Amino acid sequence: MQPQMQLEQKFARCETGLKLDKDNIIQGYASLFGEVDQGGDVVMPGAYLASLRALAARDCKVKMLWQHDPSQPIGVWDEVREDARGLWVTGRILTETRRGAEAVSLIAAGALDGLSIGYRTVKAAHNKGGGRRLTELDLWEVSLVTFPMLATARVAAKSKPDTETALRALARELRAATSGQGAQAG
Repeated sequence: MQPQMQLEQKFARCETGLKLDKDNIIQGYASLFGEVDQGGDVVMPGAYLASLRALAARDCKVKMLWQHDPSQPIGVWDEVREDARGLWVTGRILTETRRGAEAVSLIAAGALDGLSIGYRTVKAAHNKGGGRRLTELDLWEVSLVTFPMLATARVAAKSKPDTETALRALARELRAATSGQGAQAG
């Protein structure tokens, strides 16, 4: 019997901060190849290829989550691909969700600036002195996070969020929360 593989996480942080483009489009590197993270692990080129092919064959997407919480999706990744530098992601943060609206505000203020991957290790070799050389990973999700583990990889493009749209989404959520509390109290 094979031991059950546990979902692991690797964090990435961009030198220039987590960024948004028009329509809350976010893009950048969620993982960089050949760099040692705080856990001593190094992701190698090609580590995501089999997983990305398998997801595409099943017409599935990598999930965009808030702080690795599977109950809090905050957007969609429209593109997830390997290039020579690492794992590049492009997606849209949905401000219609409470956490999505919060994420847009926090990114715009510079308070949130990291990405993190959630994955299972398929193939790895242990390095002398600790850590692993990760050669095949089963990618599950990429999260927006507060504290990334890999300090050199972050999202690369940002523009000012549409304040009116974000405020309208927040107002809708507050109205829904207020009406839900009144119904529960009565």
